[in-house]
Amino acid sequence: MKNPFLQPYTAAFEAIPFDEIKLEHYLPAFEEGIKLGKLEIEKVKKATPSFSNTIESLERSGELLGKVSTVFFNQNSCNTSDEMQKLAQEISPKLTAYSNEISLDEDLFKAIKEVFENEDRTTLNDEQIYLLEKTYKGCVRSGANLKGKEKERLKEINTELAKLTLTFSENVMKDSQQFEMWIEDEKDLAGLPEGVREAAKMLAKSKGNENAWLFTLDYPSYIPFMQYAENRALRKQLSEAFGARGFNKNDFNNENNIQKIVALRLEKANLLGYKTYADFVLEERMAEKPSRVYHLWEELLEVALPKSKEEIAEIQDMATRMGADFKIETWDFSFYSEKLKNEKFAINDELLKPYFKLENVLYGAFQVAKKLYGITFHQRNDLPLYHEDVMTYEVKDEKGKFLSLFYADFFPRESKRSGAWMTSYRSQNKYDGKNQRPFISIVCNFTKPTDTKPSLLTFNEVTTLFHEFGHALHGMLANGYYESLSGTSVFWDFVELPSQLMENWCYEKEALELFAKHYETGEIIPMEYVQKIKDSAQFLSAYQTVRQTSLGQLDMAWHNQAEIKSTSVLDFEKEATKNTTLFPFNEKTLTSCAFSHIFAGGYAAGYYSYKWAEVLEADAFEYFQENGIFNQEIATSFRENVLSKGGSKHPMELYKAFRGQEPKTAALLRKSGLIEQ
Repeated sequence: MKNPFLQPYTAAFEAIPFDEIKLEHYLPAFEEGIKLGKLEIEKVKKATPSFSNTIESLERSGELLGKVSTVFFNQNSCNTSDEMQKLAQEISPKLTAYSNEISLDEDLFKAIKEVFENEDRTTLNDEQIYLLEKTYKGCVRSGANLKGKEKERLKEINTELAKLTLTFSENVMKDSQQFEMWIEDEKDLAGLPEGVREAAKMLAKSKGNENAWLFTLDYPSYIPFMQYAENRALRKQLSEAFGARGFNKNDFNNENNIQKIVALRLEKANLLGYKTYADFVLEERMAEKPSRVYHLWEELLEVALPKSKEEIAEIQDMATRMGADFKIETWDFSFYSEKLKNEKFAINDELLKPYFKLENVLYGAFQVAKKLYGITFHQRNDLPLYHEDVMTYEVKDEKGKFLSLFYADFFPRESKRSGAWMTSYRSQNKYDGKNQRPFISIVCNFTKPTDTKPSLLTFNEVTTLFHEFGHALHGMLANGYYESLSGTSVFWDFVELPSQLMENWCYEKEALELFAKHYETGEIIPMEYVQKIKDSAQFLSAYQTVRQTSLGQLDMAWHNQAEIKSTSVLDFEKEATKNTTLFPFNEKTLTSCAFSHIFAGGYAAGYYSYKWAEVLEADAFEYFQENGIFNQEIATSFRENVLSKGGSKHPMELYKAFRGQEPKTAALLRKSGLIEQ
């Protein structure tokens, strides 16, 4: 039987042959990829050290392994199975061992070091110099200068961390799937909109019960229940179940995994000469050191913390006016804040959702991209898919040339992890005189169409789609030479700039008129609704700022330890968040145990990146607002200096080339309504 990974792809654009790939193809392809990669490295080591022979050849090694890895790990996130997860546990250590072998190879590092120290940089362009420095520094940060037992220990740590982070992620997914809240008495649905009830009915029916309603911890089920359900006891039940993911006393508990991950990361940082894991991570971030992150939080909290307490008092007052004779808790917050928002702005999700049919919102994202960058999207029904829900688009540039493939995967399923993300199935490069264009995907979990309604998005889901689409544009418009510096391969505290910037168009009349049309009548969203969306954009902005900062501080508390504290995960989190906890601490729930961003993703010591990038995007969007939100000159500058450049220069250089100045925190505080315009 032919292995599709080991043959040329024959579909249009050399698209991934998802229809041919079977589970049994992965392991042989990985093994072949590792074997070929090792042969390529041996060639690099034997060649005379030079930029071309060493740095470029190393950059281009492992092509087959990259090809297989991107498909496998993307599918393990969005279309997995027990068998695939078991295979991931087998493959992950093999990849870590391969990576260790390269990064800790003394002869290879000797050649890289020789080029780094002796290459005539006047013969290299800026991108080549950046790649040379990044390659050398990457080796040093991977332990190339370590000897003997220390080097062997680092290999062990990397292998163990690869397993633990994978287990952490799987535990969160499996623990989430364990929980189901069945409702059999219709009175318990009081307050829930018709669409939410219908979706719960459909879900129950799919599980074999036509006489009940089923709610889960998937966002399209969880969030509207917390916002609208009048039954406080059921809100509490659902809220505590959500907060206890990975913290339940079962096989999916992550407490021990956290302790091990944190200890191993600190040991790794110490081996490499850093005081803390945060020091190690931030060396390769815009922030550069922990003190700058703490300074950002101080600036934000000084303004936001007192105002957030005023906002909560206002919601408490709303609850009291509605007859509540209790102090509101976390499971009351969404419910009563939704009521207050409706009272203040006469706006709510149920009023807006008819104007945000999923297909229209996606079209709107396409139209905004066209107006800014001249690119167009054309649906293709002839390309292989990994699931029937996925839509595929051919993306063309302003001259009609092929730019990218774009996969959109929007609905929840048991084989998909929760949340929303952008990913890549093929990266962009300019090797051998060709411009290899990328294959980009966004994955979300929106409410599926029901028997009577299409998929209608909440406004928060609209901004989520635009956010992930902003990441996608960063990938699609990539135009660098080297793959490892292309697209979203940038510092973590810079990668959120394009995505968070894109969200701003969701609040603008000129953009909303392009796509916000009633799914039944075709009527464009009334302008008073648009104004209410803008007016309500700052609603609870102080609370949200404190919440985001609190998560960042929890992350930094775990990763900025010079020595591990001998406390439980619960006690550690309670202490780390005590200054930003706005509701009584609930010992049945724990953020850390499901904090996949930092314990299974790339955000360890980097969760502050969201707020850091918000400063960048607020400053950037002010520039657009001052000159027109579809200003071609500014859009072109953003494309040329940020989107197309990827990680080919230090991000502050790229930002200043676009904006003409460093970003200012005041822009974010103004946007959030926390200081006056």
